[in-house]
Parts: sequence; structure tokens; C-alpha cells
Amino acid sequence: MVKLLILKQYTHLRFTVCINDGGYIDDLKVRTVYRVLPDESAAKSNYLRIIDETGEDYLYPAAYFVLIEVSPEAEEILLLTLQGSEATPA
Repeated sequence: MVKLLILKQYTHLRFTVCINDGGYIDDLKVRTVYRVLPDESAAKSNYLRIIDETGEDYLYPAAYFVLIEVSPEAEEILLLTLQGSEATPA
């Protein structure tokens, strides 16, 4: 239940689909949904801060991704699913 309470703190989560792994084959998977973290400085340089396959956040070129819109209900489910997959060892 704590995770659900934390989710309520976010007004709008952002997600993206990877369309190019850029050679980062261990860190990004094409056709996979990733969470985008806010980073205005990175955005100014055409980068996105992504929580990748390692479970850590890194900057990647925005051209590697397509931003997607999801409903508020789907945001919670998707975030919980992504958090579960990040906790799974590689």
C-alpha cells in the first residue's frame, strides 16, 4: 500500500517506448516501455532521463524513444509493473 500512496504524489507520470537501442543492448530493449523522469536540462539538449533495464536512470537521446500517453489508471498499473521488472535480476 505504501507504493500506491507514493504514486498519488505524482500528478503526471511519463512513459516512452524504445525504438532504437543505440547499441546499448544490455540497457535498452526495442519495443519496451520505460519510465521518463523529469529533467529540464536534459530535455534542452534533446535527451531523456530514462529508468533503463539496470533499474537506474540514465540520459539517452530522445530520438531513441517515442513518448506515449496513458490514462491515470494505466499509469499506476504500468508503474507497478515496471518497478517489479526493475527489481528482477538480469
